[in-house]
Amino acid sequence: MISRELATQLKPYLDWTPANGDQFFIPKPEIADSVFLVSDMVVELVVREGDSRFHFNGTVEWALDSVESADVVWLPRENQLRELLGNYFLSLDASPGGFVVTVSGPGRAHHTEPAQDAADAYAHALLYVYNHEAATAR
Repeated sequence: MISRELATQLKPYLDWTPANGDQFFIPKPEIADSVFLVSDMVVELVVREGDSRFHFNGTVEWALDSVESADVVWLPRENQLRELLGNYFLSLDASPGGFVVTVSGPGRAHHTEPAQDAADAYAHALLYVYNHEAATAR
C-alpha cells in the first residue's frame, strides 16, 4: 500500500472518483491510523467456539456518521498508480535497494529512487511527472 506521506503529496494532483475497493484515511490525529475501504456492503468475520462466519451488516454502529470526500486522502493501489502514469510509464524493476520506476521525460528517461514498496515507487514517478508537467506549463 502507498505510504500516507506520498498519498498526501499526490492529493492536490488527483481527481479521485471513489469506487468499491478504494482505500482512504482521514488525516485527523485521533483517527489517522485507520484505513477505510469503500464498499457497498460491510462484511464482518465473527469467530465463535472455533467456527467462523461472515455476517453481512447493513450499517456499522460507530460514532462517525459521514465525512466529506474532500476531507480524506485516497490511498491508490499499485495498479491505479500505474494507470495514472499512462504513457509516461516505461518500466518497473526490482533492484537491490527496492523497486524503481522508469518514466519518459523530456528527451530522456527518469528513474525513481529505490522504494521498498512498488506502490511507493509508482507514487514517486507520478509526483515527478506532475511536477514536470507543472514546470513545462509555466
